[in-house]
Amino acid sequence: VQLVESGGGSVQAGESLRLSCVVSGRAASDGAVAWFRQTPGQERDFVAGVSWDASTYYGDFVQGRFIISRENFENTVYLQMNNLNPEDTALYYCAANLRSTHTTVIRQPSPYNYWGQGTQVTVSS
Repeated sequence: VQLVESGGGSVQAGESLRLSCVVSGRAASDGAVAWFRQTPGQERDFVAGVSWDASTYYGDFVQGRFIISRENFENTVYLQMNNLNPEDTALYYCAANLRSTHTTVIRQPSPYNYWGQGTQVTVSS
C-alpha cells in the first residue's frame, strides 16, 4: 500500500488549498483515511478523517474551514482547506488504517499503519 500526497504550497492568509492523497494497493474505502499535520518539534495533530462508511471527522481547530472527501473511483482522499491562516503552516500527512476492513477514524496517529511522505503547507500573513 502506498499513499502519495500532493497539493501543498505557499499561500497568503485567507486563501485556499486542496490536498490530495492517492491510495494504491488497497481501496481507500476499506478503512479509515486521515490527515495529520506536524510542525518542527511538535507531535502530529489530527486534522480530519473519513471512515470506511464515509463518516467524516475534524479536529477542533478546523472550525468549519476544511472539508475532507473521498472519491472512490479515483481511490483518492481530498482535503479542501479554506480561509487558511499562518497557524495552519505545517507538514501535512495522509495516513490510512488498513489493519482490517471497516476501520473508523481515530484521532491519534498510532492506529494508522500506512503514511505518505507529507506535503508542506505554508501560510503567510
